[in-house]
Amino acid sequence: MENASMAQGTFADQAQTDGAADETDPQRLLHELRVHQIELESQNDELHCAQDELEASRQLYFDLYDLAPVGYCTLSDSGQILQANLTAATLLGVARDDLVMQQIGRFILPNEHDSFLRHSQQMSATGEQHSCDLRMVKKDGTTFWAHLHSLGIQGTDGKRVCRIALTDISERKLAEEALHEQKEFFHLIADNLSDFIAVLDLDGRRLYNSPSYQQIFGTKDLRDTNAFVEIHPDDRERVQQAFRKTVQTGVGSQIEFRFLMTDGSIRDMESRGSVIRDRQGNVIRVVVVSQDITERKQLQEQVRQMAFHDLLTRLPNRRLFNDRLSQAMAASARSFCHGALMFIDLDNFKPLNDAHGHDVGDLLLIEAADRLKHNVREMDTVARFGGDEFVVMLGQMDQDKAESIAQAGVIAEKLRAAMAEPYRLTICHEGEAERTIYHCCAASIGVTLFNQHDASLGGILKRADAAMYRAKQAGGNQIRFSAAPA
Repeated sequence: MENASMAQGTFADQAQTDGAADETDPQRLLHELRVHQIELESQNDELHCAQDELEASRQLYFDLYDLAPVGYCTLSDSGQILQANLTAATLLGVARDDLVMQQIGRFILPNEHDSFLRHSQQMSATGEQHSCDLRMVKKDGTTFWAHLHSLGIQGTDGKRVCRIALTDISERKLAEEALHEQKEFFHLIADNLSDFIAVLDLDGRRLYNSPSYQQIFGTKDLRDTNAFVEIHPDDRERVQQAFRKTVQTGVGSQIEFRFLMTDGSIRDMESRGSVIRDRQGNVIRVVVVSQDITERKQLQEQVRQMAFHDLLTRLPNRRLFNDRLSQAMAASARSFCHGALMFIDLDNFKPLNDAHGHDVGDLLLIEAADRLKHNVREMDTVARFGGDEFVVMLGQMDQDKAESIAQAGVIAEKLRAAMAEPYRLTICHEGEAERTIYHCCAASIGVTLFNQHDASLGGILKRADAAMYRAKQAGGNQIRFSAAPA
């Protein structure tokens, strides 16, 4: 309209000028009037178009904002709802006019208020968009899961407001919970499945591995990989031979082997193979079912250790020693070589126990055991008989008795000297400072030879024991021999 007024003014000015020049030219005036009329009509059309576009924009805003599938709310700093679209009102079960000016906290489940507060604080602190999932409650008391996407901005009045996009994600949450339950159920089965199942082709390449293999390889894809690569090199050929035999005969066998884990550790495995045949009866696949028997092997070893070894010193106990002495006697009968048995008793052990307690006495016994082990041959046996008594068996000595006595004497003296060295014991009790004590504790050693003429273990032990008592009666820190049968 402003342009039209300007045009009319211009026309009037021009008419005056032209009138002054030639007031008798009506055709010219009419032409100019028509030109300006056209300009005005054009401008009026443009105005109508702008109005139509504005109305279209308003309608588009209504479609995009008010009828959007996402709820939109504008909140004040105090959490008051200043503006909301129809979707937000529908989600919250409230008429839009009644929703405006309500506190948003009214529609948040009470135990979710802290989550919403943290969400709001993070948004305010960073000035960036933030999202969160929380449970909301409708006017009728029903609850639903909502995803909130929020952004703090400056309002038209200069005050800070919060724009929130609100989405109902209840179905997604239900699906996630159902999927989680399925995963938990699957993991419950997989985690408790002790067997590892693999299907191999005739070259030993993996075609299938049960989910339990993730315990070993993680999520690594094992398909078309060599099933023998991770087997311990010392066991690999033996396992491959068993596999080839299964392929050739169609009959599986049970085999134990060591398996190399990805972290470098070693596990004990037990496997049994079986075959899959085609319609013609030809072997086309091998199914291998394996179990991790590491813990079982360790338990077996622990039981064996407890049955045959002293728990304190880790030396063979009396039971294992008797077995080895029997074997040595049998070997002596075959080779006609002598063996020697030493009975060792600590001379000054009880005063240490009395002064410092059995814990310190145990430290000395452990050290004494180590000294004995390090001063005999690898083929010899050191055992603890109980208390502060030890025995040492020397096997496969000389056929000549005098030479065997000399050899046994050298080793006995070496043991006596080692045992006579002062013991340095570090005591560390809870709540007390660490301290070190020194204790002298020599040993009395009785030695006897045995050969093919000995009939019983008991006789050998009695001779050595008697020789040890003579050494102790002589003042301790002594070696005494007891004669062997002729």
